[in-house]
Amino acid sequence: MTAAAIHNEDMTLFRDMARRAFSQEILPNIESWEAAHAVPRELWRTLGAAGLLCPDMPEEFGAAGTTAQVTLAMIEELSHMGFGGIASGYGIHSNIVAPYINHFGSDAQRQYWLPKMVTGDALGALAMTEPGAGSDVQAIRSNAVRDGDEWILNGSKVFITNGMLADIVVVAAITDPGKGAKGTSLFLVDATLPGFSRGQKIEKIGQHTSDTAELFFNDVRLPADALLGEENKGFVIMMTELPRERLGIGAQAVAAAEGALEITVDYVKERKAFGQTIGAFQNTRFKLADVKTRIALNRAFYDQCAEAYNRGELSADNAAMLKLATCEMQCEVIDDCLQLFGGYGYTVEYPISRFYVDARIQRIYGGTSEIMRELVARTMLGKA
Repeated sequence: MTAAAIHNEDMTLFRDMARRAFSQEILPNIESWEAAHAVPRELWRTLGAAGLLCPDMPEEFGAAGTTAQVTLAMIEELSHMGFGGIASGYGIHSNIVAPYINHFGSDAQRQYWLPKMVTGDALGALAMTEPGAGSDVQAIRSNAVRDGDEWILNGSKVFITNGMLADIVVVAAITDPGKGAKGTSLFLVDATLPGFSRGQKIEKIGQHTSDTAELFFNDVRLPADALLGEENKGFVIMMTELPRERLGIGAQAVAAAEGALEITVDYVKERKAFGQTIGAFQNTRFKLADVKTRIALNRAFYDQCAEAYNRGELSADNAAMLKLATCEMQCEVIDDCLQLFGGYGYTVEYPISRFYVDARIQRIYGGTSEIMRELVARTMLGKA
């Protein structure tokens, strides 16, 4: 059997497992969780027990040892079903934090944290953004100072996905003041350490099932082995991992758009106005044709980028274009879909409204659309 056939079998198996698990564990509860603006911590252990967390981590840590595309497929399935907030939390945990540790962590760090992340006993978060440093990660002010064999971490982070529930947080901090990006390091911060605290949960207009928090570090003492990768190489690590992060966001965008189109087609086939179904009107038919075409084009580019990543060939330029194109498409086509629901689309009774509000943040986190345009332009024109 060829490697491609084995990969396809893995993909089919995991997608089937995911659909069953998400239908059983999430679907019956999604409305109450949306209303509560929170998911129970136990959800992550349940997904871990089902073998759905961090599937592409090495088998020695209890994972399935698949390709990264299986992890991306899990993000797709959550997004397609309209669970945008959970998809974001899953992406941070399985598609970002786990690979950070696997690729750059020491043997001890990998042995300690990855098995817990696979089972869901440790939930991961990534803490880069600060009140004065969003897309501009070079403006980070949080700092870590050596004290003997330890580091003392101070600062704060904001808009941190999984922040309220996280057990392990990858934190970016300045370790060589005055050198900006070249003086930035990453640390693995255990959320039980003294001096670590969380602010109130940040309420958002969408993605209510993605807990978002402000984190504070007040003289947090970190052991020397809390350093992730080499000292002052944090920015390099972040840039290395950004293509995968943006690929994951692209997975959310394309799959969510596909899910929104699916429920819209079902709706316009049933809903009647002026004596005929909405789907019989030429405007509806043309609009849906345009939406399907835009999604298909973005799906093709996404699949191309996912295959490139699997070969170790996804460029930062293509990852930026992917995020820009898919997230702009997602917001625009879901807006078109909601319009076809009329007034009902603006009510929480219909899932299309959740697709709509969950989409908006996609153009912001992981690097705004404006930053993506600048990155792509730089590859053509250089810095102005």
